[in-house]
Amino acid sequence: MSESSTSSVVVVTGANGLVGSRVCAALVERGATVRAVVRRAGAAPALPGVEERVGDFGDPAFAAEVLAGASAAVTTVHPMGSDRDAQQRIGVEDTLRFARAAADAGLERLVHVSTAAVYDRSPGVGDVDESSPLVADDAGDYPVTKRDVDLALDAVDGPTRVLLRPPAILGAGESSVWNTLRPAAMREDERARHAVPHQTFAWVHVDDLAAIAADVASGRIATAADAATGPVAGACTAVNVVGGCATVRDYQETVTRALGVEPVWDDAPAWTGELLADRARAWGWTPQVDLATALAEIESGLR
Repeated sequence: MSESSTSSVVVVTGANGLVGSRVCAALVERGATVRAVVRRAGAAPALPGVEERVGDFGDPAFAAEVLAGASAAVTTVHPMGSDRDAQQRIGVEDTLRFARAAADAGLERLVHVSTAAVYDRSPGVGDVDESSPLVADDAGDYPVTKRDVDLALDAVDGPTRVLLRPPAILGAGESSVWNTLRPAAMREDERARHAVPHQTFAWVHVDDLAAIAADVASGRIATAADAATGPVAGACTAVNVVGGCATVRDYQETVTRALGVEPVWDDAPAWTGELLADRARAWGWTPQVDLATALAEIESGLR
């Protein structure tokens, strides 16, 4: 049941990115007005109901201006391929400043696109849910900075905060890691074709991720007293957003077949558990894109 009207105003940061642009479209479909935050004029999705706002989301003055009168915000920005300093500055510190501005502006809901990479998925670790241990400090720049912003957002008082934790995000787009960037590396460099075939490949399609982000931000998924049934009102709730769990072989063979190159299989320990998304499904989220469709989209885009 919805908590808010379809005329809600939602701010989306990184609105020109793979996830941000899809979230904007999903919000418009739900009747929301979207303030699309981008760094370059003309980069926001050209959709009815989308208002482009050009600026730095980590600038407190700009954040206060763009958040004024909004009911919710969705944060999607993290410079994944950048060095540790940039990930810390933009992904952690700017996101935290934006979250504090959202609290000061009286927003009802703040949705942050996190990642399942925050969980310890070492070889031998079994299935993973929202209560599972997070990565240690030596896990790498991306998992650690994403972990740190999650922990920081947990300490921000005010809005109902929801941390969406997707695994590999599949979907067509120039900036898509799994549909575009990794295949490009595999085409050019034999080292990128190495993989452990039986390792778990947990995935979600970007359109299904955008759907739950929009449903939470627009209030279609109502708050609850228990995370088992909805975002906890006034608290910070993590939720895994998983379309399914395949194997790395499924992904690697799809890409290499389309590229006309051979995969290289390594024999090494790997995580073979399942990333559980029972909480998201209990909230009413049902992914629409199956594995065959997602892989066919990758293959079609590469041929």
